[in-house]
Amino acid sequence: MLSRNIIAIARGRGVLRSRDLQNASQLLARARLAQFHSSRLLQAQTVKVPQMAESISEGTLKSWSKQVGDTVAADEEVATIETDKIDVSVNAPQAGKIVKLLANEEDTVTVGQDLFVIEEGEFESSAPASEAPAKEESPAPAAKTEAAETPKQTSQPASPPPPQEQPKESKKEDKPKKEEKKEKKKEEKSQPPAPRPVPGSRNETRVKMNRMRLRIAERLKQSQNAAASLTTFNEIDMSALVSMRKKYKDAVQKEHDVKLGFMSFFARASVLALKEIPVANASIEGEEIVYRDYVDLSVAVATPKGLVTPVVRNAENLSLIQIEQEIAALGKKARDGKLGLEDMAGGTFTISNGGVFGSLYGTPIINLPQAAVLGMHTIKDRPVVVDGQIVIRPIMVVALTYDHRLLDGREAVTFLVKLKEYLEDPAKMLLAPS
Repeated sequence: MLSRNIIAIARGRGVLRSRDLQNASQLLARARLAQFHSSRLLQAQTVKVPQMAESISEGTLKSWSKQVGDTVAADEEVATIETDKIDVSVNAPQAGKIVKLLANEEDTVTVGQDLFVIEEGEFESSAPASEAPAKEESPAPAAKTEAAETPKQTSQPASPPPPQEQPKESKKEDKPKKEEKKEKKKEEKSQPPAPRPVPGSRNETRVKMNRMRLRIAERLKQSQNAAASLTTFNEIDMSALVSMRKKYKDAVQKEHDVKLGFMSFFARASVLALKEIPVANASIEGEEIVYRDYVDLSVAVATPKGLVTPVVRNAENLSLIQIEQEIAALGKKARDGKLGLEDMAGGTFTISNGGVFGSLYGTPIINLPQAAVLGMHTIKDRPVVVDGQIVIRPIMVVALTYDHRLLDGREAVTFLVKLKEYLEDPAKMLLAPS
């Protein structure tokens, strides 16, 4: 306003020169720009890294879903933060435009840290039309330019000089040259041959470990250092279970929209065996043993980022179909990266099924603070003796890795024997008390 008044007065009195008028106009333009920016900044909001969990204070900014200048709707995902357990989505608190990103991908960010700035309002998402680059005039070739600058000189070609006669070398001069050639050949023979190149590629690729893989490595090593791990094996004749699954899987699929697998049978049999061997469902806390009346089954699920163990709560109260539905739902959430902390916290006993990948034998590692983990393996037809006859039966080898601080060998072997009895005669699971 002041600059405008100065210009009006100056024009009226005619005391300012054109340069002064130009400077005053520039001051007026700057004042307008400052007013514009201050009004826009009042509408901007800085979004911070959200609270992720009580035990998680930092994470890695894995990816930006939006960039500067992009418009977003309210609650639309803007960034993904990877923690050592789950991926956390950071959403826009309001509709608007992304003005500034305050962190780069793969940076470590902490809870409460400024993450990005969003400007409130509804914006059109149309991208500005790209202007075609102006055609530049191609400069004249250097050769032509030099030819134009340099005047043409007409001159007749000079006559070639007369050929000079080469002097004849004497035989004495030929002898040293022959001796030099012989010495060079001797040197070449004395040098070792050059190493032959190794066939194939020798490239190496270094990839930074993600937080989940780092956390898995830390926990597995912690388990090996803390627990007195021991593994015992047993063989299970899967004939009755294979026959039962084959008979009812289509009906279950049609009625309950879930595939009937072997995991639900193993889960149910494990729950019944844990009731008889409760120490396998316990844990050590300080100098105390904590026994539990409930069974929270941790089911190992392989994902692209690593192995996760979502939990089926109160599995002792679930039927075979309900267990299968819970496992299917948790598996889908794990593969989609949608697992929450509530899906993975706790767990009193773990079942790991390496058989789906073709594993024949294996010794699983205990998921602390749990006392034991059951390992399932692939089913193979093998010759076995039944009633004095050699027959072919589908056999699965199962492994129980247990913490010897809590379980003795008698209890661990008894657990596997009970599991074997339930699975080789599935009707016993229906007759067992809940």
